[in-house]
Amino acid sequence: MSLIGLLWPAFVLAMLLVFIHAIFGLEIIKRGVIFTDLAIGQFAAIGVALSLLFFDGHYAFMLTLVFALIGALLISIATYRVKHIEAFIGMLYALGASAIIVLLSNTTQGTELFNKLQATDILFTAPADLWEPLGLYATVALLFWALYGRMSGWLKELLFFGLLALTVTSSVQLAGVLVVFVLLIVPAFLALLQRRFMPLPFAWVSGSAIIITAMVFSYQFDLPTGYTIVFVASLTGIVSALIFGTREAR
Repeated sequence: MSLIGLLWPAFVLAMLLVFIHAIFGLEIIKRGVIFTDLAIGQFAAIGVALSLLFFDGHYAFMLTLVFALIGALLISIATYRVKHIEAFIGMLYALGASAIIVLLSNTTQGTELFNKLQATDILFTAPADLWEPLGLYATVALLFWALYGRMSGWLKELLFFGLLALTVTSSVQLAGVLVVFVLLIVPAFLALLQRRFMPLPFAWVSGSAIIITAMVFSYQFDLPTGYTIVFVASLTGIVSALIFGTREAR
């Protein structure tokens, strides 16, 4: 069987992840709250950890959604009430990450489970695994485009972070916190570095190229797929910033 024949479901899942996260990533960078997704992702991962620890993996989606929504709600409120919002979001991230370590510290597979929550192997995704994220991400995208531009104030913030929480609930379980972070930030960052093409389509194309390249590299050299995606995406973003990124003179 050819490489494409073997890995096409994983490639489709990768492009679905890029599709939905680029939409939010562009808005997050414009807002200047880069660690928002990472904080919500870590809160979502608490739900996964609780599911694995107490319910043998059952109720994962419900618990993950609950904690993702808690993180999103706290950030929505803090946007209007907290002066140094980035510091607040950083503390939320630290709280989520440390909570996972505390929860898993007394389990025999604690380190393995923590690593899985940070970056999951999506290389051998089955075709049947594609339907749920396809339906969810299509619904989230439609709601975002239909409602976000028509709302304002606190309700607009709540809609944004609520849809982001719903997205992260799924993607953290599929790909892991760090993979979600780079997929939100790197394609959007690359898109905003250039001015020749429309940002969102550019983010979709560049993000898909990055993640598929990383997955092929992981397969060929037997590397952990999730962390390879994080490495390749982060390296691409850093190199692009140093070569093409310019700061306006003050």
